[in-house]
Amino acid sequence: MTICSVKQLIRLVLFSVLFFPVVAFAQGEEENNSGPGTTLAAVEESASASSASSQPLPKAESINLGEVIPELQPPKVVAASSEESSASSSSELTASSSARASSLPAAPAPATSVSSSSVASASREQTVTVSSVADEITSADGEPASSADTPQANPEENVTEEEPVILSKFILGVEVPPNTSSRLVWMPEEQLSGFAEQTPVLIVNGANPGKTLCLTAAVHGDELNGIEMIRRVMYNLEPDKLTGTVIGIPVVNLMGFRRNSRYLPDRRDLNRYFPGNTKGSSASRIAHSFFSQVIRHCDALVDIHTGSFHRTNLTQLRADLSDEKVAALAQNFGTIAVLNSRGNYGSLRAAAVRFGVPSVTMEAGEPMRMQSEVVSEGVKAIQVMMTKTGMYGKASKWYKPAPVYYKSTWVRANQSGILFSQAPLGKRVMPGEVLGTVTDPITNARSEIVSPYRGRILGMALDQVVLPGFAAYHIGIQTPEAILIEEGQMEDEDGDDAGIEPVAEDLQGSETTKPQDSLEDE
Repeated sequence: MTICSVKQLIRLVLFSVLFFPVVAFAQGEEENNSGPGTTLAAVEESASASSASSQPLPKAESINLGEVIPELQPPKVVAASSEESSASSSSELTASSSARASSLPAAPAPATSVSSSSVASASREQTVTVSSVADEITSADGEPASSADTPQANPEENVTEEEPVILSKFILGVEVPPNTSSRLVWMPEEQLSGFAEQTPVLIVNGANPGKTLCLTAAVHGDELNGIEMIRRVMYNLEPDKLTGTVIGIPVVNLMGFRRNSRYLPDRRDLNRYFPGNTKGSSASRIAHSFFSQVIRHCDALVDIHTGSFHRTNLTQLRADLSDEKVAALAQNFGTIAVLNSRGNYGSLRAAAVRFGVPSVTMEAGEPMRMQSEVVSEGVKAIQVMMTKTGMYGKASKWYKPAPVYYKSTWVRANQSGILFSQAPLGKRVMPGEVLGTVTDPITNARSEIVSPYRGRILGMALDQVVLPGFAAYHIGIQTPEAILIEEGQMEDEDGDDAGIEPVAEDLQGSETTKPQDSLEDE
């Protein structure tokens, strides 16, 4: 080899050593300047693709799913991609960003795949079907469904609330819708040659379904206090606060009421003919019509009466306490006294009890008078009963149970003359205590009427002219409840006033009567 060739070889080596690093450096600079820019562009394109692919999700937000389940909000993909791109190298960033760009449209799918159980746990008051929404948002190939394929959801349709069934009340052939008050008319089927009259029937049907309570008064046409009691109770009821239905018949015996008489025009006592007979007397036919058209629609009955024949009664209940349903009803009237009695067999309450309707009689005051204080006591007792049974209002105070009298007796006068009472109605008396006197206006002879028992005056005669044997004072006697089963089966012969009286041998020398001597009242 010559010296020239050696020199050329040396120059070639030196040229390659000095020139190639510069070229490599220049190429590296070009790659560094162009590579990150391309990667960020790819990230931006993937972010825009992500936002474009998540457009169907506002459909889910329109169903308020975002409020019920926060997990259904779409993830912020762009922020996560930028953090990962800054942490990776330039070569890794290019590969990972291209992979994410292809998988971004399927990212919302896991957020929508929520079961109905998770929805129920998030909101117990709403029932939302999420599985169908997830199926519509994500198609079978993993691509989001279009907005045209996604049905518009109505929040009211997806929320199911089971509402109570409220039915109208049908009585006397008329429909009474819930949350309304009505005034209907009852009239016997038999026209009785034009004597039958249209009897008003007041009905308040509550907004909430429940039992039906019947209030009746003036079965005896001269008993006025019950008429005013029913008027006050019925017209003070607000249907939207009432649970159940209240039926009020202020005047049952309208023909007797117009004549200011206890009886029907044929001199029959309507309260001795229930449940009535379609082929019997006029009283029996009227009783049958009223019982079948009104009372059979009731779940409980309160029949309101007063004393009879110039007598007055302490506000009290008469109830057959041997019947469990009747006893449960009677204990809800507050502080008024309760007298155990089955009542006359043909009375309205006795017939209703036999039919299966728990019934009580409220005795209050005297006939042929309107007594405001007595009316107020009766109205209060009925309102307490409705509160305790859950029909109307909320009680702030539960009243102490009233005393129950399982026995009663009438103390009678042995002399004719003018009766002057000394003991007031409702007074608790002791044996030997003077209740009143009877004075002969001609001879001026006077005799005293004394109480043979410890008890309470439940009823008494008004001051008047009396004959020997006249029933003057009705004494209620408290006895152990164990006697109820045996004595509750005994019948009153003519009415409730006699109650269950002591046997004759226990009353020697006194002015009380035997069990068979009883007085009409109810």
